Amino acid sequence: MHTLEEAPGPLTPQEILDRAAALHASLGLATVYRNLNTLEASGAVVSVHLPNEARRYEVAGRGHHHHFRCDLCEAVYELDASCPVAVLEGVTLPGGYEVRGHALTLYGVCPVCRAGARA
Repeated sequence: MHTLEEAPGPLTPQEILDRAAALHASLGLATVYRNLNTLEASGAVVSVHLPNEARRYEVAGRGHHHHFRCDLCEAVYELDASCPVAVLEGVTLPGGYEVRGHALTLYGVCPVCRAGARA
């Protein structure tokens, strides 16, 4: 759980294993999956689905937020910015489509990769 709490955004099970292995050398991927399933069932973590990506996980209770995925390093970050499309919640769109929720992922280059590209 500590690994997810310290992460800048949602992590894949493999990323969790890579980060936690420094503290728990005997940790295996099957154990990570078992713990994630237990934590998700208890409501302590939630899964994040990005198109064409492996499922990621983050600590629950962070409220509504969006994500940014770096095209270069492929890291995913949690954004603190206010929601630009929240105004659409409850609105009926042309054609009769009622908006009940949304997920937004922005794509681009993170500051670390951008700084490296200039070097």
